[in-house]
Amino acid sequence: MAAQNSVLSQIARPYASALFDLAEEQSSLSEVEAGLVSITTLAGESADFSRFLRSPVINADEKAEAVEAVLAKANAHPVVANFVKVVARNGRLFALSAIIAAFRERAAEARGEIAAEVTSASSLSAAQVKTLGDTLKAKIGKAVTLTQYVDPSLIGGLVVKVGSQMIDSSLKTKLTAMKIAMKEVS
Repeated sequence: MAAQNSVLSQIARPYASALFDLAEEQSSLSEVEAGLVSITTLAGESADFSRFLRSPVINADEKAEAVEAVLAKANAHPVVANFVKVVARNGRLFALSAIIAAFRERAAEARGEIAAEVTSASSLSAAQVKTLGDTLKAKIGKAVTLTQYVDPSLIGGLVVKVGSQMIDSSLKTKLTAMKIAMKEVS
């Protein structure tokens, strides 16, 4: 898994840097980031779309056509639309989420913030997101940009990643730890 993440980050970094430079050059950094967030949200909400992006069975040309149709209907920002089309034509849609994460990290860094990912069993309310953001800001000393993911298999609790640190307070992890502890006792 770590090797796969390393490969994804090696693919993602150059794409994210190129998009960041282009967005900065066109003074559309916040609009591009918002467009990327909406793509991340769409992939998070639709298991079919997420599978489509990662599928090695569908060839790059077919993916490019489908993505172009989705972006046209979504009325995506032109820079975002063109960027995703290039990624699709290059057969790199499987790395799109890593590219978006790398872009958001770079954008947060440019604003003097730090990017964090939070995964929960169900969607967090605005108040919960604000409380979590404030707590992380107090611990880290920088403003925090949160990217939210939903994973119902967590049952409850949160998994928070900030840089190379991960805080896992999910019930799934606690139950797994209890299961292992019980096996050791018997």
